[in-house]
Amino acid sequence: MTAAASPHRAGAPLWHFLEHQYRRYRSTWTATIVTSIANPLFFLLAIGFGLGSQVDTSSLPTDDYVSFVGPGVLAATAMLQGGGLSLWPTMAALKWEGTYQAVLATPLTPTELATGHILWIGFRSVVSGSLFLAVLALFGIVSSVGALATPFVAGLTAMAFAAPLSAYAATRESDETFSLIMRVILTPLFLFSGAFFPVEQLPDGIEWISRLVPVWHGVELCRHLVNGTGGPATLVGHVLAISVPIVVGWAIACRTFAGRLAS
Repeated sequence: MTAAASPHRAGAPLWHFLEHQYRRYRSTWTATIVTSIANPLFFLLAIGFGLGSQVDTSSLPTDDYVSFVGPGVLAATAMLQGGGLSLWPTMAALKWEGTYQAVLATPLTPTELATGHILWIGFRSVVSGSLFLAVLALFGIVSSVGALATPFVAGLTAMAFAAPLSAYAATRESDETFSLIMRVILTPLFLFSGAFFPVEQLPDGIEWISRLVPVWHGVELCRHLVNGTGGPATLVGHVLAISVPIVVGWAIACRTFAGRLAS
């Protein structure tokens, strides 16, 4: 009855959808929280402090390797999370489980559904990014109050991939290409995102490809915020570069979701 009485309030159906997603998330949040803490903890111990003790830091913009790799992996991990949450879960909701088909019986429109779907993925990455930041702070890596913004950068980075990939997933009849996307596209982007070493060390062609992909901007932005470097123009430029694929992907997702739900 509440949902039926709400369509006259702007954004009410979208808010109800996000509330629904949150209520479902509460039943599984414990495992998510444990994973979001354990993964960065073990990663920093093994790669940041372990392998990092053997890395020559003379070419890095930070004093030590862990301060370089920690913030970078925060953003790169958000990309992987955004990709994973926008492929199989999207198809499940639209086809296998029929959850989003049931939404047609509510005041929620396909555009609001696509918007809520992408925003929810961003929220999940904000939560994971907050826990990752807490681990960085635990190890004394955070040196700037600007680091408080890194979870939101993680959310934006996730949505930069979730929006176009969700739009793509809505057009598929099977998930046969999803594993290929994760292995051939997202995993190489994770490795060459600048999280583990400066992209300047890559060949010229690959370096510029890395710079054009939003995950590199997320990595650089998180690193600047955590270490207190980079001027306002640099930070804004990275935010704008991440925002473009979100807007474009969202616009396409609104159309593909509408087409899928109408079929």
